[in-house]
Amino acid sequence: MSELAKPRTLKLNKEFKRAYYQGKSKATPFFVCYVIKNRGCGVRYGITTSKKIGNAVERNRARRVIRAAFFSILSKTENHRDYVFVARERILSAKSYQVAAAMKGCLKELERQAVRSKKT
Repeated sequence: MSELAKPRTLKLNKEFKRAYYQGKSKATPFFVCYVIKNRGCGVRYGITTSKKIGNAVERNRARRVIRAAFFSILSKTENHRDYVFVARERILSAKSYQVAAAMKGCLKELERQAVRSKKT
């Protein structure tokens, strides 16, 4: 990330849907990540947790863990991208450093996919 601005959050349903339907995705045991270029808005992120994850306390913990992992790898993210993370049930038993490691690998793989698709 070239600038050190704080990433903004995605709030509108259409922003999430755009990432789901047009973005690149990669699944890990803890979450599913969607990445899509945005229109010069810097880095934005969104986190979703369904009721399948657990009660409100567990869903909030899942969001906190994902947010902490995202901020720990923020310097490795690309600028002008939207990142959407959909929590999976296994995140309830995960530590934030485990999620951060999975996130780092996931984002690296998505970058590789983007480079490969540009070449073809």
